[in-house]
Amino acid sequence: MLDLVIRGGAVATAGSLSVCDVGVLDGRIVQLGGEMQGRRMIDAGGRYVFPGGIDVHVHFTPQVEPRPGDEQWADDFYDGSRAAIAGGITTVGNMTYPYDGETLGDAMRRDLAVAARDAAVDYILHPVLKSPSGEAVAELAGLAADGHTSLKIFMSTELFDARADVYLDAMRTAGQHGMLTVLHCEDGALIRYLYRQVLAGGRRPVADVRRARPTYTETAAVDRAVAFARAAAAPIYVAHLSSAGALDRCRHARAEGVPVYVETRPMYLYLTEDVFDEPDGAKYLGHPPARTQSDVNALWHGLAHGDVHCLGSDHAPWLLRQKLAATLTLQPSASRSGVGELEAQLPLLYSEGVRLGRISLSRFVELTSTNAAKLFGMYPRKGTIAVGSDADLVVWDPETRWIIDGPAMQSKADYSVYDGWKVCGKPVLTVSRGEIVFEDGVVTAQRGRGRWVRRDRTAPL
Repeated sequence: MLDLVIRGGAVATAGSLSVCDVGVLDGRIVQLGGEMQGRRMIDAGGRYVFPGGIDVHVHFTPQVEPRPGDEQWADDFYDGSRAAIAGGITTVGNMTYPYDGETLGDAMRRDLAVAARDAAVDYILHPVLKSPSGEAVAELAGLAADGHTSLKIFMSTELFDARADVYLDAMRTAGQHGMLTVLHCEDGALIRYLYRQVLAGGRRPVADVRRARPTYTETAAVDRAVAFARAAAAPIYVAHLSSAGALDRCRHARAEGVPVYVETRPMYLYLTEDVFDEPDGAKYLGHPPARTQSDVNALWHGLAHGDVHCLGSDHAPWLLRQKLAATLTLQPSASRSGVGELEAQLPLLYSEGVRLGRISLSRFVELTSTNAAKLFGMYPRKGTIAVGSDADLVVWDPETRWIIDGPAMQSKADYSVYDGWKVCGKPVLTVSRGEIVFEDGVVTAQRGRGRWVRRDRTAPL
């Protein structure tokens, strides 16, 4: 007698599609097809069964140590977990920032404790190298040995320009220990210069973000990132890539054998820079900003043809009043960058991608689960439907039609940048390690049920 049997669904992985039953026992998949009985039997006839989504790019903990009165992102590990679960995502990757005076290890232990208390989905943590030093670089081997096989670096900071040699040492050390370096690729020096030019002209509207962060600030950083990957002999993961030019640089680098992997986020697939002309255009602000229709088209081509490897939300939601606050300026340090994407990202990709013939069903699974599991050292425990894998499963109704309504969704953010969008397809059941955590539109997961995922070395695609 199994714990759970999902019967009659079209089971989709990155390499196969077949109608079969899935049997679950003790949190793992133990049988595919054949006769089986379970304490709970789910009829998935006429629906897909996908591996649980993996979003390796979320922000559930603050960048700096909170002080009374500070404005923070709307979601913590619990609220963000609920949004993930309702959207068919069962594993997340949180960016972990050291506070002043903390080591990388200090920050990881702090966020591990917070996640153990609050997370309702499984999780990994990416240590953020904010203050490069020899001591920080020396920590990387221990972090990798402990199962934290990724590192986040922001190329947009002044420290990156001032300490580029130490960052290069960090990337090389990370690569030697099987870690994947995640890079925020915007050229900080160019952006700071352009911001000064815009502000000197007396212009501050959010619409001017296009002048302050044009696409060439991204392509310049990607060129440099590729050069760093060559010099360090280390794989890199370009986070939230937004433009055709930057994607082209990554494509050429991969053709020459450089291990460069690309993530994009939903904003760049559905929105263009015209949104900044709206009266409430600040609600769309993210870094990099939304681009042109040509960039959107290039990213869809990249999704379909394998040049883009993962979809990550960069989930960093604010309340609408926070985004539209009068104090919001173009200054990088003051603007409240980030939007909530977790719950809508898989339904949007299915509706706008698979249903419209832009991407195949297998690409959908690769982009939302399998590729991230491989790159971040979790495959085949995560990212597929196979005997022995964690029973992270999503029963998906391809015909459900619904309208995105931010205030009614699980995130504590009170709006969505897609409010009013019509979508076809969504999860009707989410299973995390064999436990049903979402059913009939209700998240049932308890706070703290999520587990940290110990990771192996990054695996090439």
